Amino acid sequence: MRTVTVAAVFVLLVAGCSRFHASVVDEIRHRGELRVVTLNLPTCYYLGAQAPEGLEYELASLFAAQLGVKLTIYPVANESALQAELGAGRADIAAASLTSTPAWERVGVPALPYTLIPQLVVYGHDGVRPRDTLQLESARIAVRDGSPQERVLEHLKSTVAPRLTWVQTAPSSADPVEDVDSGQADYAISDAREFSFAHHLYPNVQVGFALPQARPAQWLVRRGAPELLSAVNSFFHSLQTSGQLATLLQESSGDTRTFAYEESREFQGNVAARLPLYRAWFEQAATQTGTDWRLLAALGYQESKWDPHAHSADGALGVMMLTADTAQAMGIKDRGNPQQSIYAGARYLAQVRQMIPERVAEPDRTWLMAAAYNVGFGHLEDARIITQAQGKDPDSWADVRERLPLLAQERWYGHAKRGYARGWEPVQFVDRIQRFLTLLEWQPGEAAPATTHDAPAANPPNPATATTSAARTDTPAASATASPVAPRAQGSGVAH
Repeated sequence: MRTVTVAAVFVLLVAGCSRFHASVVDEIRHRGELRVVTLNLPTCYYLGAQAPEGLEYELASLFAAQLGVKLTIYPVANESALQAELGAGRADIAAASLTSTPAWERVGVPALPYTLIPQLVVYGHDGVRPRDTLQLESARIAVRDGSPQERVLEHLKSTVAPRLTWVQTAPSSADPVEDVDSGQADYAISDAREFSFAHHLYPNVQVGFALPQARPAQWLVRRGAPELLSAVNSFFHSLQTSGQLATLLQESSGDTRTFAYEESREFQGNVAARLPLYRAWFEQAATQTGTDWRLLAALGYQESKWDPHAHSADGALGVMMLTADTAQAMGIKDRGNPQQSIYAGARYLAQVRQMIPERVAEPDRTWLMAAAYNVGFGHLEDARIITQAQGKDPDSWADVRERLPLLAQERWYGHAKRGYARGWEPVQFVDRIQRFLTLLEWQPGEAAPATTHDAPAANPPNPATATTSAARTDTPAASATASPVAPRAQGSGVAH
Protein backbone atom coordinates (compact mmCIF):
# COMPACT_ATOMS: atom_id res chain seq x y z
CA MET A 1 0.00 0.00 0.00
CA ARG A 2 1.36 3.42 -0.93
CA THR A 3 1.96 5.67 2.06
CA VAL A 4 0.46 9.16 1.93
CA THR A 5 2.17 11.66 4.22
CA VAL A 6 0.39 14.33 6.21
CA ALA A 7 2.14 16.98 4.09
CA ALA A 8 0.81 15.42 0.89
CA VAL A 9 -2.71 15.34 2.29
CA PHE A 10 -2.45 19.05 3.10
CA VAL A 11 -1.22 19.95 -0.37
CA LEU A 12 -3.89 17.91 -2.15
CA LEU A 13 -6.88 18.84 -0.04
CA VAL A 14 -6.26 22.40 1.02
CA ALA A 15 -6.21 23.37 -2.65
CA GLY A 16 -9.88 22.41 -2.80
CA CYS A 17 -10.69 24.47 0.28
CA SER A 18 -9.35 27.82 -0.82
CA ARG A 19 -12.67 29.51 -1.37
CA PHE A 20 -13.71 31.21 1.86
CA HIS A 21 -17.30 31.91 2.78
CA ALA A 22 -18.16 34.64 5.20
CA SER A 23 -20.73 33.50 7.74
CA VAL A 24 -19.13 31.61 10.64
CA VAL A 25 -15.67 33.17 10.43
CA ASP A 26 -17.31 36.60 10.34
CA GLU A 27 -19.52 35.58 13.25
CA ILE A 28 -16.44 34.66 15.28
CA ARG A 29 -14.76 37.92 14.38
CA HIS A 30 -17.87 39.89 15.21
CA ARG A 31 -18.13 38.43 18.70
CA GLY A 32 -14.34 38.73 19.07
CA GLU A 33 -13.95 35.24 20.47
CA LEU A 34 -12.96 31.76 19.27
CA ARG A 35 -14.44 29.02 21.47
CA VAL A 36 -12.41 25.83 21.73
CA VAL A 37 -13.25 22.83 23.92
CA THR A 38 -10.48 20.49 25.00
CA LEU A 39 -9.34 18.00 27.66
CA ASN A 40 -7.15 18.57 30.71
CA LEU A 41 -4.25 16.42 29.55
CA PRO A 42 -0.51 17.00 29.20
CA THR A 43 -0.82 16.55 25.44
CA CYS A 44 -3.66 19.08 25.16
CA TYR A 45 -4.19 21.72 27.82
CA TYR A 46 -3.28 22.28 31.45
CA LEU A 47 -2.53 25.13 33.83
CA GLY A 48 1.17 25.87 34.02
CA ALA A 49 2.86 27.89 36.72
CA GLN A 50 1.19 31.09 35.59
CA ALA A 51 -0.71 30.42 32.37
CA PRO A 52 -2.30 27.63 30.33
CA GLU A 53 0.07 25.34 28.45
CA GLY A 54 -0.13 22.32 26.16
CA LEU A 55 0.03 21.75 22.41
CA GLU A 56 -3.67 22.30 21.71
CA TYR A 57 -3.60 25.52 23.71
CA GLU A 58 -0.57 26.77 21.76
CA LEU A 59 -2.17 25.88 18.42
CA ALA A 60 -5.54 27.37 19.34
CA SER A 61 -3.85 30.57 20.52
CA LEU A 62 -2.07 30.94 17.19
CA PHE A 63 -5.26 30.29 15.24
CA ALA A 64 -7.25 32.80 17.29
CA ALA A 65 -4.51 35.38 16.74
CA GLN A 66 -4.68 34.71 13.00
CA LEU A 67 -8.41 35.38 13.08
CA GLY A 68 -7.80 38.51 15.14
CA VAL A 69 -9.91 37.40 18.10
CA LYS A 70 -9.35 36.31 21.68
CA LEU A 71 -9.27 32.63 22.58
CA THR A 72 -11.69 31.07 25.02
CA ILE A 73 -10.53 27.51 25.68
CA TYR A 74 -12.06 25.30 28.32
CA PRO A 75 -11.64 21.65 29.35
CA VAL A 76 -14.41 19.11 29.85
CA ALA A 77 -14.38 15.67 31.46
CA ASN A 78 -14.13 13.28 28.52
CA GLU A 79 -14.61 12.70 24.80
CA SER A 80 -18.39 12.36 25.16
CA ALA A 81 -18.52 15.78 26.79
CA LEU A 82 -16.42 17.19 23.95
CA GLN A 83 -18.93 15.85 21.45
CA ALA A 84 -21.82 17.33 23.42
CA GLU A 85 -20.21 20.79 23.44
CA LEU A 86 -19.50 20.73 19.71
CA GLY A 87 -22.90 19.25 18.82
CA ALA A 88 -24.73 21.91 20.83
CA GLY A 89 -22.77 24.70 19.14
CA ARG A 90 -21.26 25.96 22.39
CA ALA A 91 -17.79 25.37 20.95
CA ASP A 92 -16.54 26.24 17.48
CA ILE A 93 -13.77 23.63 17.55
CA ALA A 94 -12.91 20.53 19.56
CA ALA A 95 -9.13 20.23 19.94
CA ALA A 96 -7.81 17.38 22.09
CA SER A 97 -5.48 15.20 20.00
CA LEU A 98 -8.58 13.65 18.46
CA THR A 99 -9.12 11.14 15.68
CA SER A 100 -12.37 11.32 13.73
CA THR A 101 -14.87 8.47 14.18
CA PRO A 102 -18.50 7.98 13.09
CA ALA A 103 -19.56 9.28 16.52
CA TRP A 104 -17.53 12.45 15.97
CA GLU A 105 -18.84 12.96 12.46
CA ARG A 106 -22.39 13.09 13.81
CA VAL A 107 -21.54 16.35 15.60
CA GLY A 108 -18.66 17.85 13.66
CA VAL A 109 -16.52 17.81 10.56
CA PRO A 110 -12.90 16.63 10.79
CA ALA A 111 -10.14 18.95 9.71
CA LEU A 112 -7.11 17.53 7.97
CA PRO A 113 -4.73 15.65 10.31
CA TYR A 114 -1.96 17.88 11.62
CA THR A 115 0.25 14.98 12.71
CA LEU A 116 0.43 11.20 12.80
CA ILE A 117 1.09 9.79 16.27
CA PRO A 118 2.94 6.46 16.50
CA GLN A 119 1.19 3.84 18.61
CA LEU A 120 3.69 2.20 20.94
CA VAL A 121 3.56 -1.23 22.53
CA VAL A 122 5.15 -0.77 25.96
CA TYR A 123 6.28 -3.39 28.45
CA GLY A 124 7.83 -3.66 31.90
CA HIS A 125 11.60 -3.68 32.28
CA ASP A 126 11.53 -7.18 33.79
CA GLY A 127 9.16 -8.58 31.17
CA VAL A 128 9.62 -10.01 27.71
CA ARG A 129 10.10 -7.37 25.06
CA PRO A 130 7.42 -7.55 22.34
CA ARG A 131 8.72 -7.29 18.81
CA ASP A 132 5.75 -7.88 16.48
CA THR A 133 1.97 -7.76 16.40
CA LEU A 134 1.36 -11.53 16.53
CA GLN A 135 3.29 -11.70 19.80
CA LEU A 136 0.48 -9.67 21.37
CA GLU A 137 -2.12 -12.41 20.85
CA SER A 138 -0.95 -14.45 23.84
CA ALA A 139 -0.32 -11.52 26.19
CA ARG A 140 -2.29 -9.55 28.78
CA ILE A 141 -2.84 -6.15 27.14
CA ALA A 142 -4.25 -3.13 28.95
CA VAL A 143 -6.06 -0.39 27.05
CA ARG A 144 -8.37 2.40 28.14
CA ASP A 145 -12.03 1.75 27.36
CA GLY A 146 -13.24 3.78 24.40
CA SER A 147 -9.81 5.22 23.65
CA PRO A 148 -8.21 5.62 20.21
CA GLN A 149 -5.82 2.85 21.26
CA GLU A 150 -8.73 0.45 21.71
CA ARG A 151 -9.86 1.29 18.20
CA VAL A 152 -6.33 0.50 16.98
CA LEU A 153 -6.54 -2.92 18.63
CA GLU A 154 -9.98 -3.53 17.13
CA HIS A 155 -8.52 -2.83 13.69
CA LEU A 156 -5.61 -5.21 14.30
CA LYS A 157 -7.99 -7.93 15.48
CA SER A 158 -10.12 -7.61 12.35
CA THR A 159 -7.13 -7.63 9.99
CA VAL A 160 -3.96 -9.41 11.13
CA ALA A 161 -4.40 -10.76 14.68
CA PRO A 162 -7.81 -12.48 15.06
CA ARG A 163 -6.99 -14.00 18.48
CA LEU A 164 -6.05 -10.65 19.99
CA THR A 165 -7.71 -9.87 23.35
CA TRP A 166 -7.27 -7.09 25.87
CA VAL A 167 -8.40 -5.81 29.25
CA GLN A 168 -10.27 -2.50 29.26
CA THR A 169 -9.24 0.05 31.86
CA ALA A 170 -12.12 2.32 32.80
CA PRO A 171 -11.58 5.97 31.80
CA SER A 172 -11.57 7.10 35.44
CA SER A 173 -9.22 4.35 36.59
CA ALA A 174 -5.48 3.86 36.29
CA ASP A 175 -3.46 4.61 33.20
CA PRO A 176 -2.84 1.38 31.22
CA VAL A 177 0.88 2.17 31.45
CA GLU A 178 0.51 2.04 35.23
CA ASP A 179 -1.02 -1.45 34.86
CA VAL A 180 2.15 -2.54 33.07
CA ASP A 181 4.33 -0.91 35.72
CA SER A 182 2.46 -2.73 38.50
CA GLY A 183 2.58 -6.10 36.72
CA GLN A 184 -1.17 -6.32 36.15
CA ALA A 185 -0.62 -6.32 32.39
CA ASP A 186 2.16 -7.52 30.12
CA TYR A 187 1.76 -4.75 27.57
CA ALA A 188 -0.16 -1.55 26.96
CA ILE A 189 -0.78 0.52 23.84
CA SER A 190 0.19 4.16 24.23
CA ASP A 191 0.35 7.21 22.00
CA ALA A 192 3.98 8.19 21.54
CA ARG A 193 3.17 11.73 22.72
CA GLU A 194 1.39 10.48 25.83
CA PHE A 195 4.26 8.12 26.62
CA SER A 196 6.75 10.99 26.43
CA PHE A 197 5.07 12.22 29.63
CA ALA A 198 4.25 8.84 31.17
CA HIS A 199 7.83 7.56 31.19
CA HIS A 200 8.70 10.20 33.81
CA LEU A 201 6.18 8.52 36.10
CA TYR A 202 6.97 4.93 35.18
CA PRO A 203 10.68 4.75 34.34
CA ASN A 204 10.62 0.93 34.40
CA VAL A 205 8.21 0.80 31.46
CA GLN A 206 9.94 0.69 28.07
CA VAL A 207 8.99 0.74 24.40
CA GLY A 208 8.87 -2.60 22.61
CA PHE A 209 7.90 -1.49 19.10
CA ALA A 210 5.57 0.81 17.21
CA LEU A 211 2.48 -0.62 15.55
CA PRO A 212 2.36 -0.31 11.75
CA GLN A 213 -0.50 2.16 11.75
CA ALA A 214 0.02 5.60 13.27
CA ARG A 215 -2.98 7.53 14.59
CA PRO A 216 -3.97 10.80 12.88
CA ALA A 217 -4.62 13.75 15.19
CA GLN A 218 -6.98 16.46 14.00
CA TRP A 219 -9.38 19.17 15.05
CA LEU A 220 -13.17 18.74 14.75
CA VAL A 221 -15.11 21.79 13.53
CA ARG A 222 -18.77 22.33 14.31
CA ARG A 223 -21.17 21.46 11.53
CA GLY A 224 -22.38 24.10 9.14
CA ALA A 225 -19.11 25.99 9.07
CA PRO A 226 -17.30 25.14 5.82
CA GLU A 227 -15.41 28.45 5.82
CA LEU A 228 -14.12 27.78 9.35
CA LEU A 229 -13.01 24.32 8.26
CA SER A 230 -11.18 25.88 5.31
CA ALA A 231 -9.54 28.40 7.61
CA VAL A 232 -8.39 25.64 9.97
CA ASN A 233 -6.97 23.56 7.13
CA SER A 234 -5.14 26.56 5.67
CA PHE A 235 -3.81 27.44 9.12
CA PHE A 236 -2.27 24.00 9.63
CA HIS A 237 -0.96 23.90 6.08
CA SER A 238 0.83 27.21 6.68
CA LEU A 239 2.25 25.99 10.00
CA GLN A 240 3.55 22.85 8.40
CA THR A 241 5.04 24.62 5.38
CA SER A 242 6.90 27.10 7.59
CA GLY A 243 8.25 24.37 9.90
CA GLN A 244 6.56 25.96 12.92
CA LEU A 245 4.29 22.95 13.43
CA ALA A 246 7.24 20.58 13.75
CA THR A 247 8.81 22.94 16.30
CA LEU A 248 5.61 23.13 18.35
CA LEU A 249 5.24 19.36 18.31
CA GLN A 250 8.78 18.91 19.59
CA GLU A 251 8.61 21.65 22.21
CA SER A 252 5.34 20.33 23.64
CA SER A 253 6.69 16.81 24.08
CA GLY A 254 7.28 15.52 27.57
CA ASP A 255 10.88 14.80 26.59
CA THR A 256 11.98 18.35 25.77
CA ARG A 257 11.19 20.08 29.06
CA THR A 258 13.06 17.80 31.40
CA PHE A 259 15.81 19.47 33.39
CA ALA A 260 18.83 18.23 31.48
CA TYR A 261 21.45 20.71 32.66
CA GLU A 262 24.95 19.41 33.16
CA GLU A 263 25.76 19.69 36.80
CA SER A 264 28.93 19.57 38.87
CA ARG A 265 31.54 19.50 36.09
CA GLU A 266 30.11 22.42 34.13
CA PHE A 267 29.00 24.21 37.30
CA GLN A 268 32.54 24.68 38.58
CA GLY A 269 33.59 26.28 35.31
CA ASN A 270 30.69 28.72 35.47
CA VAL A 271 31.44 29.58 39.10
CA ALA A 272 34.80 30.86 37.90
CA ALA A 273 33.72 32.42 34.60
CA ARG A 274 30.20 33.76 35.16
CA LEU A 275 29.36 34.10 38.83
CA PRO A 276 31.86 36.95 39.48
CA LEU A 277 29.93 39.08 36.96
CA TYR A 278 26.73 38.91 38.99
CA ARG A 279 27.65 37.92 42.54
CA ALA A 280 27.37 41.42 44.00
CA TRP A 281 23.84 41.76 42.58
CA PHE A 282 22.86 38.40 44.07
CA GLU A 283 24.23 39.58 47.43
CA GLN A 284 22.49 42.95 47.29
CA ALA A 285 19.18 41.36 46.27
CA ALA A 286 19.56 38.87 49.11
CA THR A 287 20.12 41.68 51.61
CA GLN A 288 17.01 43.50 50.38
CA THR A 289 14.77 40.41 50.61
CA GLY A 290 16.27 38.52 53.53
CA THR A 291 17.35 35.55 51.41
CA ASP A 292 20.66 33.69 51.35
CA TRP A 293 22.47 35.00 48.27
CA ARG A 294 23.72 31.51 47.51
CA LEU A 295 20.15 30.23 47.31
CA LEU A 296 19.34 33.02 44.82
CA ALA A 297 22.47 32.18 42.86
CA ALA A 298 21.65 28.46 42.86
CA LEU A 299 18.16 29.19 41.60
CA GLY A 300 19.55 31.52 38.94
CA TYR A 301 21.99 28.86 37.80
CA GLN A 302 19.24 26.25 37.58
CA GLU A 303 17.18 28.63 35.49
CA SER A 304 19.79 30.04 33.10
CA LYS A 305 23.32 28.97 34.04
CA TRP A 306 23.75 32.69 34.87
CA ASP A 307 23.22 33.70 31.26
CA PRO A 308 21.28 36.97 30.74
CA HIS A 309 20.49 35.92 27.15
CA ALA A 310 18.99 32.54 28.09
CA HIS A 311 15.42 31.97 26.96
CA SER A 312 12.90 29.15 27.01
CA ALA A 313 10.41 27.95 24.44
CA ASP A 314 7.52 29.39 26.44
CA GLY A 315 8.82 32.94 26.60
CA ALA A 316 10.76 33.12 29.87
CA LEU A 317 14.17 34.77 29.63
CA GLY A 318 17.06 36.30 31.51
CA VAL A 319 19.19 35.20 34.44
CA MET A 320 16.14 34.34 36.55
CA MET A 321 14.01 33.21 33.57
CA LEU A 322 11.09 35.53 34.22
CA THR A 323 8.02 35.70 32.03
CA ALA A 324 6.81 39.05 30.74
CA ASP A 325 3.86 38.98 33.17
CA THR A 326 6.05 38.23 36.18
CA ALA A 327 8.53 40.93 35.18
CA GLN A 328 5.72 43.45 34.88
CA ALA A 329 4.32 42.43 38.26
CA MET A 330 7.79 42.90 39.79
CA GLY A 331 8.13 46.34 38.16
CA ILE A 332 10.99 45.75 35.70
CA LYS A 333 11.12 46.61 32.02
CA ASP A 334 14.16 44.74 30.70
CA ARG A 335 14.29 41.03 31.56
CA GLY A 336 17.57 40.76 29.67
CA ASN A 337 19.23 43.19 32.08
CA PRO A 338 20.90 40.89 34.63
CA GLN A 339 20.63 43.33 37.53
CA GLN A 340 16.91 43.89 36.95
CA SER A 341 16.33 40.16 36.49
CA ILE A 342 18.14 39.20 39.69
CA TYR A 343 16.41 41.86 41.79
CA ALA A 344 12.99 40.96 40.36
CA GLY A 345 13.58 37.23 40.84
CA ALA A 346 14.54 37.84 44.46
CA ARG A 347 11.43 39.96 45.09
CA TYR A 348 9.22 37.38 43.47
CA LEU A 349 10.80 34.57 45.52
CA ALA A 350 10.19 36.59 48.69
CA GLN A 351 6.51 36.96 47.75
CA VAL A 352 6.23 33.23 47.17
CA ARG A 353 7.84 32.63 50.54
CA GLN A 354 5.17 34.74 52.24
CA MET A 355 2.51 32.46 50.78
CA ILE A 356 3.93 29.42 52.57
CA PRO A 357 2.25 29.08 56.01
CA GLU A 358 4.38 30.60 58.78
CA ARG A 359 4.17 27.40 60.81
CA VAL A 360 6.32 25.56 58.26
CA ALA A 361 9.82 25.18 59.67
CA GLU A 362 13.12 25.35 57.84
CA PRO A 363 14.46 23.88 55.68
CA ASP A 364 11.04 22.64 54.50
CA ARG A 365 9.83 26.21 54.02
CA THR A 366 12.66 26.96 51.60
CA TRP A 367 12.14 23.82 49.52
CA LEU A 368 8.37 24.28 49.35
CA MET A 369 9.02 27.87 48.27
CA ALA A 370 11.39 26.72 45.52
CA ALA A 371 8.87 24.15 44.31
CA ALA A 372 6.15 26.82 44.17
CA TYR A 373 8.51 29.11 42.24
CA ASN A 374 8.75 26.38 39.61
CA VAL A 375 5.31 24.80 39.38
CA GLY A 376 3.08 27.53 40.80
CA PHE A 377 1.68 27.95 44.29
CA GLY A 378 -1.71 26.50 43.35
CA HIS A 379 -0.25 23.23 42.14
CA LEU A 380 1.93 23.02 45.24
CA GLU A 381 -1.17 23.44 47.39
CA ASP A 382 -2.89 20.65 45.46
CA ALA A 383 0.06 18.38 46.26
CA ARG A 384 -0.03 19.41 49.92
CA ILE A 385 -3.76 18.62 50.08
CA ILE A 386 -3.08 15.15 48.63
CA THR A 387 -0.25 14.70 51.13
CA GLN A 388 -2.50 15.55 54.05
CA ALA A 389 -5.33 13.36 52.70
CA GLN A 390 -2.91 10.42 52.71
CA GLY A 391 -2.10 10.98 56.35
CA LYS A 392 1.29 12.56 55.77
CA ASP A 393 2.64 15.97 56.71
CA PRO A 394 1.80 18.74 54.20
CA ASP A 395 4.45 20.91 55.86
CA SER A 396 7.21 18.37 55.16
CA TRP A 397 9.07 18.74 51.88
CA ALA A 398 9.99 15.04 51.98
CA ASP A 399 6.31 14.05 52.16
CA VAL A 400 5.12 16.59 49.59
CA ARG A 401 8.02 15.68 47.29
CA GLU A 402 6.75 12.11 47.05
CA ARG A 403 3.28 13.27 46.04
CA LEU A 404 3.96 16.08 43.60
CA PRO A 405 4.32 13.56 40.71
CA LEU A 406 0.76 12.38 41.44
CA LEU A 407 -0.43 15.63 39.83
CA ALA A 408 0.48 14.03 36.51
CA GLN A 409 -1.83 11.03 37.11
CA GLU A 410 -5.43 11.44 36.04
CA ARG A 411 -6.99 9.83 39.10
CA TRP A 412 -5.30 12.55 41.20
CA TYR A 413 -5.27 15.64 39.01
CA GLY A 414 -8.87 14.97 38.02
CA HIS A 415 -9.85 15.99 41.56
CA ALA A 416 -7.23 18.71 42.07
CA LYS A 417 -8.37 22.32 41.90
CA ARG A 418 -5.77 23.35 39.32
CA GLY A 419 -5.76 20.05 37.44
CA TYR A 420 -2.79 18.54 35.65
CA ALA A 421 0.80 19.52 36.39
CA ARG A 422 4.18 18.06 35.40
CA GLY A 423 4.67 17.12 39.01
CA TRP A 424 8.06 15.51 38.52
CA GLU A 425 9.54 18.82 37.33
CA PRO A 426 9.45 20.73 40.65
CA VAL A 427 10.96 17.67 42.33
CA GLN A 428 13.87 17.67 39.87
CA PHE A 429 14.04 21.47 40.10
CA VAL A 430 14.47 21.45 43.89
CA ASP A 431 16.90 18.52 43.77
CA ARG A 432 19.18 20.45 41.45
CA ILE A 433 18.95 23.65 43.44
CA GLN A 434 19.93 21.71 46.55
CA ARG A 435 22.99 20.31 44.76
CA PHE A 436 24.00 23.71 43.35
CA LEU A 437 23.52 25.33 46.76
CA THR A 438 25.72 22.67 48.36
CA LEU A 439 28.41 23.23 45.74
CA LEU A 440 28.30 27.00 46.38
CA GLU A 441 28.60 26.41 50.11
CA TRP A 442 31.63 24.22 49.47
CA GLN A 443 33.46 26.93 47.53
CA PRO A 444 36.64 28.20 49.26
CA GLY A 445 35.86 30.98 51.72
CA GLU A 446 32.10 30.39 51.71
CA ALA A 447 31.79 28.73 55.11
CA ALA A 448 31.28 32.14 56.74
CA PRO A 449 28.59 34.66 55.79
CA ALA A 450 29.42 36.51 52.59
CA THR A 451 30.83 40.02 52.80
CA THR A 452 29.52 42.93 50.75
CA HIS A 453 31.23 43.69 47.46
CA ASP A 454 31.02 46.69 45.19
CA ALA A 455 28.34 46.49 42.54
CA PRO A 456 29.51 45.11 39.18
CA ALA A 457 29.92 47.30 36.15
CA ALA A 458 26.71 48.36 34.45
CA ASN A 459 27.44 46.29 31.34
CA PRO A 460 29.51 43.23 32.27
CA PRO A 461 30.74 40.88 29.54
CA ASN A 462 27.95 38.55 28.42
CA PRO A 463 28.38 34.77 28.76
CA ALA A 464 27.77 32.58 25.77
CA THR A 465 24.11 32.36 24.86
CA ALA A 466 22.31 29.26 26.13
CA THR A 467 18.76 28.22 25.30
CA THR A 468 17.05 26.58 28.26
CA SER A 469 13.79 24.80 28.90
CA ALA A 470 13.14 26.02 32.43
CA ALA A 471 9.57 26.15 33.62
CA ARG A 472 7.95 29.54 33.99
CA THR A 473 7.45 31.37 37.23
CA ASP A 474 4.13 32.20 38.79
CA THR A 475 2.54 35.49 39.77
CA PRO A 476 1.34 35.51 43.37
CA ALA A 477 -1.89 37.23 42.41
CA ALA A 478 -2.77 34.43 40.03
CA SER A 479 -1.92 31.61 42.38
CA ALA A 480 -3.35 33.01 45.59
CA THR A 481 -6.82 31.87 44.61
CA ALA A 482 -5.83 28.21 44.86
CA SER A 483 -7.41 26.18 47.62
CA PRO A 484 -5.04 26.36 50.60
CA VAL A 485 -4.23 23.59 53.02
CA ALA A 486 -6.13 24.53 56.13
CA PRO A 487 -3.97 25.31 59.18
CA ARG A 488 -3.94 22.28 61.42
CA ALA A 489 -5.08 22.36 64.99
CA GLN A 490 -2.41 21.84 67.64
CA GLY A 491 -1.45 18.17 67.61
CA SER A 492 -3.80 17.33 64.71
CA GLY A 493 -2.95 16.35 61.13
CA VAL A 494 -6.46 16.81 59.76
CA ALA A 495 -7.46 19.86 57.71
CA HIS A 496 -10.98 21.20 58.06
